[in-house]
Amino acid sequence: MKILAIDTATENCSAALWIDGNVLQREVEVERGHAELILTMVDELLAQSSTKLGDLDAVAFGRGPGSFTGVRLAASVTQGLAFGAGLPVVPISDLRAVAQRALAIATAGHAGADAAATHRLLVCNDARMQEVYWACFQRRPNDDLMEPVGIERVSKCSQVNLPAEWAGTPVTAAGRGFRAYAELTERLGQLLTNIDDNILPGAREIAALAVTEVRAGRVVPAEEAVPIYVRDDVARPKSS
Repeated sequence: MKILAIDTATENCSAALWIDGNVLQREVEVERGHAELILTMVDELLAQSSTKLGDLDAVAFGRGPGSFTGVRLAASVTQGLAFGAGLPVVPISDLRAVAQRALAIATAGHAGADAAATHRLLVCNDARMQEVYWACFQRRPNDDLMEPVGIERVSKCSQVNLPAEWAGTPVTAAGRGFRAYAELTERLGQLLTNIDDNILPGAREIAALAVTEVRAGRVVPAEEAVPIYVRDDVARPKSS
């Protein structure tokens, strides 16, 4: 199986090519210029692997939430690539991609309590305007993929909470929201085993999460590669 993944929802502009379990990737953290970078990354990956777009099984992308401009860019680039090659599309949550990266970091570098805590994870990304995008995830037992617990939200830090059923169990946290807003750590720190406030979503994790979706047939046509903003009022016309 061959899956191309892209993500431009945050400062981390990235592309990855998953080929039968092997991954090639490009990523760079920049404030702007994602539109100029992402197609170059895609071209480099395809050339490095001697792969043509038509050889792919699907194109996956970070569908948000994140920067409105960045999420729209990922969706439009994905649409263009998929339309041109007649490929299906796999939208992947950027919050889930953060959770997946946090799990990979924990299991690669630690054992015991740190790895166990990452079975349950709170992700908070900076949504600007004194708010965070957030969601909870838990590790699936059979394939080491993170799956959502509840829905994705955007809210003030004071409204971020852990599921009641997680009370008394190890929970870790990840995402730049914890770096942006000290209130999160002040409110929830005593409930969390560890906080990694440096993680951004990336195409490598989006590709890994997309594999199961493609195998299960959970793909959509190119025209359904649409952004998910989470904010209800994005693009809603103001009433006069």
